[in-house]
Amino acid sequence: MKKSAATVILSLALGGCSVVGIRDAYEQPSYTVVETIDENVEIRRYTSRLAAEVTVATADPDQGSREAFGLLFDYLSGANAPEAKIEMTSPVAMARAGAKITMTTPVETAVEGQGLTMRFFLPSSFTEEKAPQPTDSRVSIVSLPAQTLAALRYSGSRDSEHAAEKKAQLRNTLAASAWQPAGEAVSYYYDPPWTLPWFRRNEAIAPVTRD
Repeated sequence: MKKSAATVILSLALGGCSVVGIRDAYEQPSYTVVETIDENVEIRRYTSRLAAEVTVATADPDQGSREAFGLLFDYLSGANAPEAKIEMTSPVAMARAGAKITMTTPVETAVEGQGLTMRFFLPSSFTEEKAPQPTDSRVSIVSLPAQTLAALRYSGSRDSEHAAEKKAQLRNTLAASAWQPAGEAVSYYYDPPWTLPWFRRNEAIAPVTRD
């Protein structure tokens, strides 16, 4: 299968064939809203979560994103022991390679050069002991503790420039509040690429502490 065709199939699986945004069928990590500090910024308390993670070293973020997505989708599709089919969830978490996207177990491996890290959150029915183990060594299962995170929600483009602008906006909003960043901001994407831009749910996310 050609790479472009594979990418379309993977995106269809994630997006539920929707042009108007995510469908409720996809499980999302559980959280409660602690405080709203801006029209578009929430402070959330997330429960502990499991995720499948891939780090790809590449100078081309689009290529890296496709490669990481493909590896994670293969894991969900049965590239695991015991070849289990795992339900897709939302969102997809993405950060530059080497970024401290959260405190995890095991600790992130440092990656030299440019690249990105992508995560698929696993269904809440899995425990760390029962999560299917990847058969590809490039895929890792990471355990995230309960966390307090700031989230700035936005629509529109997912390109790196727009994402960087929203992360800066989140930092500026936090600077004027009682909440301060405790790590680097990352991106959460909830919808397939062809979703109409104004229907997309994108988020800039950062761990925070309160002064």
